[in-house]
Amino acid sequence: MQLSIESLKEVGAFTGAPVEREITWRQGEQKFTATVYVRPLSYKSAVSDLQAIAGKVDGVAGRIAASICDEAGKPVFTVGDITGDADQERGALDGNLTMALLAVIAEVNQLGKTPISAS
Repeated sequence: MQLSIESLKEVGAFTGAPVEREITWRQGEQKFTATVYVRPLSYKSAVSDLQAIAGKVDGVAGRIAASICDEAGKPVFTVGDITGDADQERGALDGNLTMALLAVIAEVNQLGKTPISAS
């Protein structure tokens, strides 16, 4: 394959549209369900991961901020929204919601699953 934008498009090397999923989490005795859109891991998540390695951002918050978006692909959160730094009064994102978001990010990206070899 000759590397080009067209050849990369043909093999699906661009992340495309966000993937719609439903999440459920508990806060105390209440159970909540929400529709979320997950951007498959991409250039943006790679940049966030590198910033985390360099100690510039929180790795978990960076992964969520780079992955969770609206239907059009616009980020829902900043890293500060998740860590609580954006609004000290509001505080950090709820732990159960954080885990639900991480689970759906892993699901969309098939993280932790070994791909089946074609050979």
